[in-house]
Formats: sequence, C-alpha cells, structure tokens
Amino acid sequence: MDVERSFPASEQSSEPPAAPTTIATRTVSYSDVDTSLTGVLVWNEAQPRPKPGVLLIHGGAGLDQHARDQAHRYAELGYAVLACDMYGDGIAGDRARVMACLTALRDNPALLVRRGQAGLTALADCPEVSGNLAAIGFCFGGMAALALARSGTDVGAVVSIHGSLTTNKPAEPGAVTAKVLVCHGASDPHIPMADVVAFADEMSRADADWQLNIYGQAMHGFTHKHAAPGAVPGVAYDRTADERSFDAARTFLAGTHEEG
Repeated sequence: MDVERSFPASEQSSEPPAAPTTIATRTVSYSDVDTSLTGVLVWNEAQPRPKPGVLLIHGGAGLDQHARDQAHRYAELGYAVLACDMYGDGIAGDRARVMACLTALRDNPALLVRRGQAGLTALADCPEVSGNLAAIGFCFGGMAALALARSGTDVGAVVSIHGSLTTNKPAEPGAVTAKVLVCHGASDPHIPMADVVAFADEMSRADADWQLNIYGQAMHGFTHKHAAPGAVPGVAYDRTADERSFDAARTFLAGTHEEG
C-alpha cells in the first residue's frame, strides 16, 4: 500500500484542541482475504475534514472497551481513528477462540502484518481520513504495530504501548521506514528488560528512527483504568505512566511531520 508518511503541522498540535469536542462513531466492515472484520471509526466532527488517520490496534482481549476508549482519546486530538478488529467477527468474548487467534497471529508475522494492513487499507478508504496514517497498539496491539514497522509497511509513525517487543522476524537493515515510539513499564514482568535491550539492539541494527520511554514502577497494561488490582498477575493501572505515555504519543505524532 502507498500512503504518505507525514502529519501536517497545520492539522495537528501537541496541545489538546481548543475547539468543542463532538465525537462521532460509525462501524467499518472490511476483510482480510476470507476473514470478515468489523472496526469502529471515531472522529471529532467539530474539527475540519479530512483528518490524519490512526489505526488503533486492540490488546489481547479483542476490540473491547479499552480500545474504544483509547480511540475516543486520540480522536479528541483531531485524528480519525479506526479501532480495528484483528480477530474476526464473533471471536471477541470467546476465550478459547481469542487465544487460538492470538497465538496464530503471534506465531505468523506475515499473517499479523497482512491483518494490520487490511485495517490500514480500510482506514485509508474512509472519507474522513486525509491519507496520512499512523498505527498505535496496546499489549498484543503493540506487537502488531511493531510488526507493521518491521515489515516496512508505509506508515508515518508506529507507537507501541506496553506491547510485546519480541519477534521471530526481526527487522532487516533499512526496512523500517516508519518512525517508532515504544512506551514500556519498568516493572512489567511479562516483557522483561532483556527483551527491551534486544529490541533496542534490533532497531539500531535496522538503522530505524526510534524512541523508547521507560516508566518507573509501571507494570504491564498500565493504561487499563478499570483493571482490578491483582486480578491478573503483573497487570496494573498506573495513572502517571498512562498520562505520560499519552502525552509522549501525542507529541510524537504531532512532531512526525516536522522531523520528516
């Protein structure tokens, strides 16, 4: 796919929009070969169209309330956000099918990239979108967003927030054309510091344009406001890391055009 790798400064600001917020949503149906997928497009009607597009990739549970809330959060900044579906219709909510789908995507980077690219194509086809695309992912979605970057998919920016950093298909030198931001919790037991160091080495060998933010004391899933403390070992909401990572992503996306 051929999309521009820029975020016009005239359309974006590192500060929250001053205009009134009128968030609109609509369902977007699309497919990856024979897999039917259903995402949700979220945008601010109070701001001019078209807008830079963001593909927001959900965590392991599928297109859940967390993903929808994050889509609203970024739409308030002035982006048209597609909270995409990586699993397929009828999968979310069925734990056995979710785990089977997640494992299949994790273990097959080509499939993972193709599924993400299907979402990018659906996003680019939306009339609300200007064609300037980025991808943001959380947990499993962070892994998927990084797979897009590693593959050389033509997007301007990729953000992984408490996402898995390992892969069985590392980036080749010169392959990563997107600017990359990773936000990681220092106390995340699911993504040990050895994985962080290996990722940094991989990105450096690939000659990528990348940044890494590490938040002290934060565990895995630090943006999940409604996570019950102790319900899942190693997963906990951290307000400071949540706000800092959102601010970092906001500034990163707004500055992509200027840095390019």
